[in-house]
Amino acid sequence: MGKKEEDEIIRIAKKMDKMAQKKNGAGALDLLKELRSIPMTLELLQSTRIGMSVNAIRKQSTDDEVTSLAKALIKSWKKLLDEPGSGEKPSDEKRKEPTTPVSPSQGNNMSSFFSEPAEVSTNSLINTFPRAPRTSDSIRIKCRELLAAALQAGDDHIAIGADCDELGAQIEEDILYIENFKNTDPKYKSRVRSRISNLKDMKNPNLRRTVLCGSVTPERMAKMTAEEMASDELKEMRKNLTKEAVRDHQMATTGGTQTDLFTCGKCKGKCCTYTQVQTRSADEPMTTFVFCNDCGNRWKVCCLTGPPLTPFTSYVSAHITPALIESSTCCLAFKQLMPEC
Repeated sequence: MGKKEEDEIIRIAKKMDKMAQKKNGAGALDLLKELRSIPMTLELLQSTRIGMSVNAIRKQSTDDEVTSLAKALIKSWKKLLDEPGSGEKPSDEKRKEPTTPVSPSQGNNMSSFFSEPAEVSTNSLINTFPRAPRTSDSIRIKCRELLAAALQAGDDHIAIGADCDELGAQIEEDILYIENFKNTDPKYKSRVRSRISNLKDMKNPNLRRTVLCGSVTPERMAKMTAEEMASDELKEMRKNLTKEAVRDHQMATTGGTQTDLFTCGKCKGKCCTYTQVQTRSADEPMTTFVFCNDCGNRWKVCCLTGPPLTPFTSYVSAHITPALIESSTCCLAFKQLMPEC
């Protein structure tokens, strides 16, 4: 029965955490009513940490009924702190209880489930890291404060129970020493600013959550590049842009015949590649698509009717004008273009 109740409470806690993250309290009242019907014990409070989830919903909700019911639940659960042996245990188990009493630190941890966010300072994941040494440098102190504020940008630190001040200090310490900055020079400040801007970005909550829960260590956070810190949306956009650029580059160099018979109107270069396509009916002129290999300029030329033009006929069509044909020097021009004729 105890396992079933624990699973049910964990299910409700997960739903409440999602509501708090999305700032959507729809359905919170029904979940609170479910919690009210479940017999709560000190062990269930400790194992499920349901108090933090309920407290986050209470602070966020604008519904008076939700707020009042959450307060009533928290108030009733706080009474369990004064009665550690009030669970459903036989009398012989109660006599054995002094061998494993609830320590003061456990009591403090339970109190933190219902306290203000500033008091939520104990978290097993955060405590696994060594505490950052204190510093008297005013610039470093300010950077630590800004990093801590960035970690508090959302409500995730409340649900996770992370010590943002300590995490900010650890990240700053790693930035200074792991990256071998000699002092708080512009490079150090630039590195700190990039961490702050990415952590406080409301479009990139996953980065902040992974740091708060310990999945990304302070040391790792200090070394991450801008590409690694980017949001999933931005990473996907960069990936698509890269694919598009590669595709455009491949399209620009696929097929065609290289020639110097065309002059680019943009850069005046002659290193071009052209292809001829029948874009209209068979008795209409073919269209020549020209690509400048120097500057990337593209243009098209409508050619004479008939079979595909050779480089020579392309040159003739580009240089023999009606005025030249009517002149008496027409034959001489052909001989200049094609001496073997």
